[in-house]
Amino acid sequence: MSKPSSNGGSAWPGSPSAMGTTIATPEIKIPDAVYKGQGLQTARARNNRTRNQFRPRAAGKGGATSYQLRQYAEATLGGGSLRKVVKLPEGEDENEWLAVNMVDFYNQINLLYGAITEFCSPQTCPEMKATDEFEYLWQDNENFKRPTKMAAPAYIEQLMAWVQGSIDNEQVLPSRIGVPFPKTFPSLVRQIFKRMYRVYAHIYCHHYPVVRELGLEPHLNTSFKQYVLFIDEHSLASGKDYWGPLGDLVESMLKSD
Repeated sequence: MSKPSSNGGSAWPGSPSAMGTTIATPEIKIPDAVYKGQGLQTARARNNRTRNQFRPRAAGKGGATSYQLRQYAEATLGGGSLRKVVKLPEGEDENEWLAVNMVDFYNQINLLYGAITEFCSPQTCPEMKATDEFEYLWQDNENFKRPTKMAAPAYIEQLMAWVQGSIDNEQVLPSRIGVPFPKTFPSLVRQIFKRMYRVYAHIYCHHYPVVRELGLEPHLNTSFKQYVLFIDEHSLASGKDYWGPLGDLVESMLKSD
């Protein structure tokens, strides 16, 4: 496999802004829970984090497979159907497709969170939550072997570093063509997608007014809808509470494409 690369650029691979194309995003009803108790942070306390807080990863070794898959995704995205974008291209390896999209979503989430990071500090977000019913504790079996309570910025930094570590790990994402993926790869992908979803949930539930003020609402909604459709298409979700407080939003996205 030619390893996909994570990056810190201004537009993510396969995004409408990256290709000069626009997808008509249907009007999406945001659940009341997203707005409950929300408003722009009046203090807008800045922290020391920057939009480039996560180090960009150098491009992987040259190879046709992941490059061609990414080009396929970009071409289908230009056609306007997100459901078509997430489908496995005919004749392609499913693990390759999962890997390419995992890295692309990592980049999307990195950029979206980077755009609002100045509004997300230990003071404004002392806990990593969606709603009060859904608080997320960090555990990685290395530095944090037990579920650990963290402020949202610290949790997200740990999460992104953990995903980056998986991307950089040759035992997880082999860069040489012909080297098979490990048997544990599908289960790891499910775990990564489940954890990356929590960043979307935090942004929707705690920073949506900021997203709207910055004019990023279409980008967030398009990115999250593609994420939802990809998980649905490849059966990556598990459990009835997988989507938590965004369940109604997810249901509307699944019905609208």
